Amino acid sequence: MRRAFLSGDASYDGVFYTGVRTTGIFCRPSCTARKPRPENVEFFATPREALFSGYRACKRCRPLDADGRPPPWVAKLLARLESAPGERIRAAELRAEGVDPARARRWFQKHYGMTFQAYCRARRLAGAFRQIKRGRTVSNVANESGFESESGFREAFSRTFGAAPVAAAAGDAVVLDWIASPVGPLVAGATDEGICLLEFSDRRMLEAQLKTLRRRLNAPLLPGRHRWLDALRNQLDEYFDGRRTRFDLPLVIHGTPFQEQVWRTLLEIPSGETWSYRDVASRIGQPGATRAVGTANGMNRIAIVIPCHRVVNADGRLGGYGGGVWRKQFLLDLERGQQRAQLA
Repeated sequence: MRRAFLSGDASYDGVFYTGVRTTGIFCRPSCTARKPRPENVEFFATPREALFSGYRACKRCRPLDADGRPPPWVAKLLARLESAPGERIRAAELRAEGVDPARARRWFQKHYGMTFQAYCRARRLAGAFRQIKRGRTVSNVANESGFESESGFREAFSRTFGAAPVAAAAGDAVVLDWIASPVGPLVAGATDEGICLLEFSDRRMLEAQLKTLRRRLNAPLLPGRHRWLDALRNQLDEYFDGRRTRFDLPLVIHGTPFQEQVWRTLLEIPSGETWSYRDVASRIGQPGATRAVGTANGMNRIAIVIPCHRVVNADGRLGGYGGGVWRKQFLLDLERGQQRAQLA
């Protein structure tokens, strides 16, 4: 990391951040400001960690204005997998492309919750799952999915889906994908019923949210493409561009009865407005449940679309937000037209 920072390597942007003790400012690795002495630098995995350590965002490289795009070397790998989902990319091939396998493993583990090789394998299984659901034979799908044998395919498939291929095809899976945004990369999930996940990739609760989602839907989580994710990506583009104030997507909301009641009530908050936790509690007929409403608000798994960012303290202060208070402020400013005016 030290070498990447000192050389201004932009391919590490979003992978880590650097805090300069002498100035109290944190930057992207690619920041063009004069580099400090190495002993005055400390490293952070996320902007949140840097902010909580007392650092201010650099006004030159603007580390809080994340565009959500993966580094070029990651984008190249993802494009390669998209064009050939059944391909197996081995460590030697990564090195030939100038990518350190350990670096790929760490990046995918951080942003997708699995190593690069596990991501590739899950991507192949996701494609196989869709084909089997369409009626193709297991033998044909196994041969086209990059597995060395049908028995190896069946074993990997059963381990992931908890059932043999034909039996699993009667069920569903949660398809996960990455969506770039002005507030950083988002992890989105969908089933055939609709959107079930939209979270910030650097949120500390993401792993727990994925486990809860898997348990509540009783379905495996696999990377891939889905029509509802494509629709979500388009509507998010319109939202951040100021051309959409409401989302028109089917939502898969699974929680306790109380949580679901809170989440559905959040959908009633108009864009550009805020309600207090007390307002939400009164709306659901439980005015004394302010604290419970706050807990349910923090457990929302479909950020932005279910607008938990529109809930504030009774005195108007922003309060907490799982994605970071700076994101909450950004979204509220966007919906009030202030963020668009700044960007223009």
